[in-house]
Amino acid sequence: MKRWMKAVFPLLLICTIALTACGQSGSNKSEPDQGNNANEAAGNANKLKKLRVGMVTDLGSVNDKSFNQSAWEALQQLKKDYGFDVKYLEPKTDADVEPNLNQFVKANYDLTWATAFTLADAVTQLSKENPNSMFGIVDSDLVLPNVAAVSFKEQEGAYLVGVIAGLTTKTNKIGFIGGMDIPVIKRFEAGFRAGITAVNPDAKLIVNYTGLFNRVDMGKSAASTMYNDGADIIFHAAGLTGNGVFNEAKERNSKGGKVWVIGVDKDQSLTFGDDVTLTSMIKKVDEAVYQISKSLAEGQFPAGKVTLMGLKEKGVDIAPTSNKNVAPEVLAKVEEYREKIIKGDIVVPEK
Repeated sequence: MKRWMKAVFPLLLICTIALTACGQSGSNKSEPDQGNNANEAAGNANKLKKLRVGMVTDLGSVNDKSFNQSAWEALQQLKKDYGFDVKYLEPKTDADVEPNLNQFVKANYDLTWATAFTLADAVTQLSKENPNSMFGIVDSDLVLPNVAAVSFKEQEGAYLVGVIAGLTTKTNKIGFIGGMDIPVIKRFEAGFRAGITAVNPDAKLIVNYTGLFNRVDMGKSAASTMYNDGADIIFHAAGLTGNGVFNEAKERNSKGGKVWVIGVDKDQSLTFGDDVTLTSMIKKVDEAVYQISKSLAEGQFPAGKVTLMGLKEKGVDIAPTSNKNVAPEVLAKVEEYREKIIKGDIVVPEK
């Protein structure tokens, strides 16, 4: 008996060790696999081509609190997310635009952005001279084989803030200050006017085009004239010039007045404060620049066509902070009109 046990025991011990080892091996297998899956997902993100992307602003500053800044923030986010190498240039005169764009082209950047309609001629020229270089342009309908253009239905977002202005004004006088009298800014004006008229046909719209996007003093002067004429709300689509509208409104409110500004492109209450910003019309330039730039790294660059973004495409909207100063019943009306525009029951005019 003892001799039998001596013979069997080593065999049992070997089997026990083997089974234990097998169990431990199976137990550990799922955890490394999960780790491998996570690493694989991270690896896929890291495999995204790290592009060199340049950006040329219009004649306004990259810190215009508006569309230039939105575009630059998108590129900075791409640097953070995927390690893109990004840089911007600010032309000081029209003569600087083409050389600035060309600087990125000659340096073999993967993509060169122009942030405004006013740069379209230079982009057209350079894209034809450099067919292997990729370009992006904001607020343009350029259709060229190596250019990705993005355009917005500004009139739809402007319509919504027009509804807000029309239902909020106490004087029935409302102002609109544009930078340059060009199609993209005319869309802002047309949509704003239509939104006001839809809810308050008795309100008068006062319009002023300063002619430039980079003159804070001109924006302040234009706003002063409008407020003196009785306007209590001004919507600007004027880039850096629009900062002057906020400055004028702040001065008046500090002396006991109560006037409002409707911001543009970004939520400008975050810069200028809730005390003066009634709402802002958001134009998601940052989202467009981010997604189109990323698509180049993914091999899906939308060159040769215009990407159009409106309310339905979530390219325009009102600021999420609008509920701070806009009455709930007015916001309910905004939602009503939003749905009608998205469904096509209302077609907002462009001019």
